[in-house]
Amino acid sequence: MKVAIAQIEPDFMNKEGCIDKSAKAVEKAGRKGSKIIVFPETFIPGYPYWRGFTGQGWADYMVEYQKNSVKLPDDIEPIIEVAGKYGIGVVLGVSELDDKPGSLTLYNTIVFVSSGYVGKHRKLMPTHGERTIWGLGDGADIDVYEVDGVKIGGLVCYENHMTPIKSILALKGEEIHAAIWPGYWVAERTTAVKRRFNPSKDKLHLCDIDCAIREYAFETQTFVLSANMYLSQDLLPEGAFDIAAGGSSVVNPSSLYIVEPVFNKEEIIYAELDMEERMLQRLILIAWDTTAGGMSWSLNLKPSEGKV
Repeated sequence: MKVAIAQIEPDFMNKEGCIDKSAKAVEKAGRKGSKIIVFPETFIPGYPYWRGFTGQGWADYMVEYQKNSVKLPDDIEPIIEVAGKYGIGVVLGVSELDDKPGSLTLYNTIVFVSSGYVGKHRKLMPTHGERTIWGLGDGADIDVYEVDGVKIGGLVCYENHMTPIKSILALKGEEIHAAIWPGYWVAERTTAVKRRFNPSKDKLHLCDIDCAIREYAFETQTFVLSANMYLSQDLLPEGAFDIAAGGSSVVNPSSLYIVEPVFNKEEIIYAELDMEERMLQRLILIAWDTTAGGMSWSLNLKPSEGKV
């Protein structure tokens, strides 16, 4: 199976521009025979790297972010149409505006398209300053979706470190996992303090994404498509949280890179997945076959109440 990752710059803070760029990337990947394309976290309208701003600075950006967040599925119809034309599944990170009447809540959402809009997952717990922007998701949408006969799931950023959610997707039969991120960073001592990854001097293990996606792949025997945002530094607001170095990659079920992280450039990244590699790794580990009977997970499937 041929797959793609769209490490392309969003038309930052411009919903319509981002939708147009997404549709063009889907078409390009579809023409090249890809069956799945994955976009980074909140590709539409771009990640709020200004999330740490306060006062009027935060307010000004937040109003624009609200205006440029998407209503699902109507706003992404151009992407759905192109995906259907070329027979390609799409996994897309967006900032979603709640569709409940009277609600102004935003969500950090991952959207799944396969012969039409098939589902979404809202990030359960926004990280740190993200809580001033997005609301909390719930367990109602932790699921996998079939694309070209293969089950794919996805999680947003630090959800990829959360063992219970990983276990649920594995038990649902996930075969390909989309891990979406706002960039690639270095944590010198703790993840509370980060800076943009510099591939000329920094080692991959200094970013927790490296261990997260490789362990995810090994633990669940899935292929991991890690889609990371790239944004040139001159497009970022002054004083913004600068981590948008790209770093997209593909990992096989043995936790080995098929495509190593690609930094500081726009590129649609392609990879060929041999699904028999997953079968072999499961035969070696048989992790879920041997342990699932001894465990019990409780998942609250009830949607949370909407917030204004």
